[in-house]
Amino acid sequence: MSNRIKEVLDGQEHNYILPFLWQHGEEEQVIREEMARVHEAGIGAVCIEARPHPDFLGPKWWMDMDIIMDEARNRGMKIWLLDDDHFPTGHAAGKVKEAPEELHRKFLGERYIDTIGPAQGTSLLLDTLLLRGLRPTISHTQRATGKNKLISVVAVRRHPSSGELLDDCMDITDLVQDGILYWDIPAGYWRVFILSENKDGGSLQQEDYLNPLDRDSARILLDTVYEAVYERYEADFGKTFAGFFSDEPGFYNDKTTFDFNSKPGKQGVPLPWSSEMPILLEQALGENYRKHLYLLWHDGGEQCNIVRYTYMNIVSKLYADNFCSQIGEWCRERGVEYIGHVLEDNNVHARLGSGAGHFFRSMWGQDMSGLDVVLWQIVPGFDELSYSKPGGDTDSEFFHYGLAKLGVSLAHIDPKKQGRTMCEVYGAYGWAEGLKLMKWLTDHMLVRGVNYFVPHAFSQKAPDPDCPPHMYAGGKNPQYRYYKHLNHYMNRISHLISGGRHVATAGVVYHAEAEWSGEAMYFQKPVKQLMQHQIDCDVLTIDILLGDARVINNKLHVNNEDFQCLIFPYAEAIPAAMIRRLVEFAEQGLAVRFVDGLPERSSEGSEVSAELACLADHRNVKVVALDDLAQLLIADGHYEISVDEHEPYLRNYHYKHDKLDVFMFFNEHPHQTIRRKITLPIQSDVYAYDAFRNQLTSLHVTRENGANVVEVVLHPYESIVLLHGTNLEGCEALPSYIAGVERELKGEWSVSTAESEHYPRFKEWGKLGALTNMSGPSYLPRFTGTFRYETEFEWNEPADQVILDLGEVYETAQVWINGEEVGVRICPPYRVAINSLINKGKNKLVIEVTNTLVKEQPDFLSAFAQQEPSGLLGPVRVIQVE
Repeated sequence: MSNRIKEVLDGQEHNYILPFLWQHGEEEQVIREEMARVHEAGIGAVCIEARPHPDFLGPKWWMDMDIIMDEARNRGMKIWLLDDDHFPTGHAAGKVKEAPEELHRKFLGERYIDTIGPAQGTSLLLDTLLLRGLRPTISHTQRATGKNKLISVVAVRRHPSSGELLDDCMDITDLVQDGILYWDIPAGYWRVFILSENKDGGSLQQEDYLNPLDRDSARILLDTVYEAVYERYEADFGKTFAGFFSDEPGFYNDKTTFDFNSKPGKQGVPLPWSSEMPILLEQALGENYRKHLYLLWHDGGEQCNIVRYTYMNIVSKLYADNFCSQIGEWCRERGVEYIGHVLEDNNVHARLGSGAGHFFRSMWGQDMSGLDVVLWQIVPGFDELSYSKPGGDTDSEFFHYGLAKLGVSLAHIDPKKQGRTMCEVYGAYGWAEGLKLMKWLTDHMLVRGVNYFVPHAFSQKAPDPDCPPHMYAGGKNPQYRYYKHLNHYMNRISHLISGGRHVATAGVVYHAEAEWSGEAMYFQKPVKQLMQHQIDCDVLTIDILLGDARVINNKLHVNNEDFQCLIFPYAEAIPAAMIRRLVEFAEQGLAVRFVDGLPERSSEGSEVSAELACLADHRNVKVVALDDLAQLLIADGHYEISVDEHEPYLRNYHYKHDKLDVFMFFNEHPHQTIRRKITLPIQSDVYAYDAFRNQLTSLHVTRENGANVVEVVLHPYESIVLLHGTNLEGCEALPSYIAGVERELKGEWSVSTAESEHYPRFKEWGKLGALTNMSGPSYLPRFTGTFRYETEFEWNEPADQVILDLGEVYETAQVWINGEEVGVRICPPYRVAINSLINKGKNKLVIEVTNTLVKEQPDFLSAFAQQEPSGLLGPVRVIQVE
């Protein structure tokens, strides 16, 4: 068993970073230079992004890949490859267009004709009008292409006053001859639904994409891309070549490529389909299944919910088996891994459109869990209010309280993932994003358990207008020289939260099946209540609860996790097997908590009244209002960590190794400092680990009710890692300190500037009697680069323990005192220890502050953000500590 903290302190942590490296077909020296820049930033892997390359899988592509592979071998780096020439994954480098027709995308489409009877000898033309949901640019008077295959024709009676659909319906498919329905219409109003399998549907941008429900269609991607890479680099597989990355594959059945609300019930939208679907629907719904397919678009009582649940259950499993699992199995057979992510935005992870139907199923075949944060999806402070970003407003509650929890929960419960969750991060925030925001986003992920990162991105093209920021940008990014500090921090903490076991007290059930079945509460709503009270949890899918989950000693065991209680967000209906399993769990001693009410029925329409009655009366089952959930869990003892006062922006994560407990805390509030006493479930010494300095500090601990209490002060953007265990024996630790005498530095500052390409050659700018925003309209509003501040001050106090506090800084600071470099800070608090370097008497202080490229290059993506000032705003204070 490795000693994780010793490995980190000795600089032996693993690499957990694999940034995108965009390929444009540059010259060899440019490619080698960018690989060098990645490596010198403390990164041991890259993920090759093919999208911008002009010759994917062609001679120039392989030439460039050979150069990258050569650099990686020489540097001991790993190579991952984005697996297609287009975004999102599924184009298969254009080969689907050449494939047989049966391997192309298929959709189930519908249209209807309104009729009135009685009418004898009526005929209806079925194949002259295009089905609803087909491409809108074609005239509706144009004759259909002949590619459509009739599935069913169903007549449904309508209410004579309201027009609503009634239960009276009949399958009249057998009355169709040569595209004409011959039907004697009974008395009343009838709506005739025509359902057809067709190719002409879905998003136009994905018109020539593979069908992820069809195993042979998905195989086109393997045959075209994966096999070609394997043929060339077989000797590197599992060594330098680490694996493949799929980027946001999905159904894309809605005409709007990134539609987040596409699901059964949305009229006019064709639905994903395959040749297997009729058989599977008949098995689930019976031989008359075609009679009810119109309910996939139109409301019609309880049967409507049953049909929609059944359809979504089938398509999400087909996607999992035929696309994701097939690719994952191919990779594992050849010694490499399969990673990536689906689209999760605004709850689409459980839907159609750009979603893949079911987050857990869609990712189960991969070797890591995965998610992404791009386009201002997560913004400090906007955890409840929506944030206006490119593409529309955010569901901020999902992004802040749901997204990362989805990813890490899958990694915890799927053994093949080995507790690994990858996050594509930083991308498309624009040049307004600097290391300060990157650090906040990193901590947001780390404190939820994300431990692998795909920074977005390194680009060999400079300047590159495509989705900045770019880490090096041909030397134009002035913060690049400090980027390694963030990467070392990220690798160190990732190492501490990998290879062991996450500890949480609650399991929250994933809502996908409930949403397919009727009214349902999003899983992130109870998760939010728990997180704001420092009660950690994982999100559990019904599949795993029906599978490998077990109750032992009143706890729910899933893979390496165990939970004291199971929380079910409100669901009008859930699968019958899950209802029966919940009865078993309760009988075995597990605390089951239903939020806002018990289910009313089963998703399939099966009889479960006895089981629901049992749950309603069971001693281990409680129904609780959402707002009371956390208080109930605390009263029942289903928590691990407690805080002396309610602190909704304090996040926490407990990770356990043999002989080492790791507790991470992060202040997610953008402005307010958190000062709290935290009770930990341990009983001996506690150390604070500073992952930037790679140092341990001993903490003052008090004993209350048999547990350790530590006082924590976290400034905005600040995190802390607390360590406990026998693995810390022999490790050197600095003493903690208490602030004493302090003095604000007031006086004149000499200011000079340097652009990134010219650093460290500075030009004199002038003098400042008072520190100010250097991006103000009267100063340097368009300047990007580094401001150097120089001053002298007197110090006559003891010099053995002294801290320099810079106050407000925008945004990366590096400090020298008396000619000695004393530290780099990329986010608040901007404090450095100057200790013995400070002299009694006169001292020379130099502070360099570097802003972001947005001042010089105001890009489109940055127009969605409030820009911060530039420079040193202070106040700058020298503090004697004890």
